[in-house]
Amino acid sequence: MHASDAGYGLWLLAAINAAFFIFFAWSFYKPLTRWDWRGFGMFSAFVVALFAEMYGFPLTLYVLGGWLSANYPQVNWLSHDAGHLLEMWFGWRANPHFGPFHIASFVFIGGGFWLLSTAWPVLYRAQREGRLAREGVYARMRHPQYVAFVLVLTGFLLQWPTLLTLVSYPVLVWAYARLARREERDCLSRFGEDYVSYMQEVPAFIPRRRRGPIRSAGEAR
Repeated sequence: MHASDAGYGLWLLAAINAAFFIFFAWSFYKPLTRWDWRGFGMFSAFVVALFAEMYGFPLTLYVLGGWLSANYPQVNWLSHDAGHLLEMWFGWRANPHFGPFHIASFVFIGGGFWLLSTAWPVLYRAQREGRLAREGVYARMRHPQYVAFVLVLTGFLLQWPTLLTLVSYPVLVWAYARLARREERDCLSRFGEDYVSYMQEVPAFIPRRRRGPIRSAGEAR
């Protein structure tokens, strides 16, 4: 079976898909600061690696081919559908595009892009006005843009896990957490006690139930 027959070796398709998702994320995110560009660059590298294996060269299937064939002899590991590893492992092989992991991946990816599209206008207005973003989704979490990227990456990982993306995923999550802390140091130097108050009221990544409106540092606590 030729690579193109199996759904691989389609480098133009890989490039088109990677470019589409990168541009789609950029249209919502539009990085401005160096921290923005670093976070977006890491996301872009993950997407390129993913689609290079999805449509280009299935490195993961070749590396694990012997073990996979021995343990799952009923699966045609040369087929494109076999790249949906979680569906193959858990027996959802009729049409992996309707498998539970594939459906869950769309929920994560869609939720991540929705969060990006919701957070960006709030942050952009605040940056233009030279103030702290604390309304909208920023009233529930301090770093929705990084949460959004992690949601999208999680969705891609559920849909088409590869050795490269499995290794890079925890590294990216750690890097996003570091970028968030560096941004907070910048905000503390710019906004001082107002940002301290904001940090006390709003969690960094996982929203909690609001107890009341966010108050500025000048208000009585």
